[in-house]
Amino acid sequence: MKKYTTVLSLLLAMTGCTSSNQDTSEATLTEKEGYVLSKGERAVAKNHRIRFLVLHYTALDQAQSFETLTRSELVSANYLIPDRPKTYKGLLVADQLVDDHDRSWHAGVSQWKNRSNLNDTSLGIEIVNAGWDQGTGQLLGEPYNEQQIELLISLTRDLVRKYDIEPTDIVGHSDIAPGRKIDPGPFFPWKRLAEAGIGAWPDEGTIDNYLARFSVSPPSMIQVAKALQTYGYGYLDQQPERVVEAFQMRFNQENVSGIVDIRTAAILFSLIDKYHGKDKASAILLPSEVAALG
Repeated sequence: MKKYTTVLSLLLAMTGCTSSNQDTSEATLTEKEGYVLSKGERAVAKNHRIRFLVLHYTALDQAQSFETLTRSELVSANYLIPDRPKTYKGLLVADQLVDDHDRSWHAGVSQWKNRSNLNDTSLGIEIVNAGWDQGTGQLLGEPYNEQQIELLISLTRDLVRKYDIEPTDIVGHSDIAPGRKIDPGPFFPWKRLAEAGIGAWPDEGTIDNYLARFSVSPPSMIQVAKALQTYGYGYLDQQPERVVEAFQMRFNQENVSGIVDIRTAAILFSLIDKYHGKDKASAILLPSEVAALG
């Protein structure tokens, strides 16, 4: 009888048939057209729609960037960092082109942490910059300038605080669409952002420990792929070299080759250590699966 009563009580609660302590005081009520909305009680089972920040460069100059991102019916972004930001009352000005609660079209076909179509769950931040040439590895224009980085840090810091975004969920377009996209590129100062508390970055001491370990017994490509997937990368079954290249653009910018050297592996596992736990890294590196790099 007790079990039956408990189930019945739950069903009645779900259908609104039990008594409620809901606050219906005037302060919680909002008049709408034809009805009144009460916010006297709020559910605890929820999270923010916005889980990721995706950083891009425009590959266009300032005028072309603004025109494309505001007039095109194919692409948009929530925020634009100008090439020479204006100031207002001594503060740098970023352009908000799409409200946070609206879905901008910046990510396209994408995947991160087993989620796809990241337009649904992210904010896109475009930075005016000409980009880089993948063939030569050279910049096509000027580097990201100091004002842009200062403004980006202030903006992203505010968004991280507002939406409780994890360090590993601040990503580049190349991270979520490896091979298809190469921005914000290997000249983007990810380490500088991390030092300001924005995004992920490995600890040098942990890298050194893994370098010593891997110089004797490097991980297999299967283990590297598992670690990349654990960190958040997708598409490993389709183009693993491009995924490695995207990772290197982010964390090992001196070697953007798509080839896993021991430093790339050491950086990867140090990130797993820091953001997913040493136990997770150890589980990937089980002795039975250790083999030489392919």
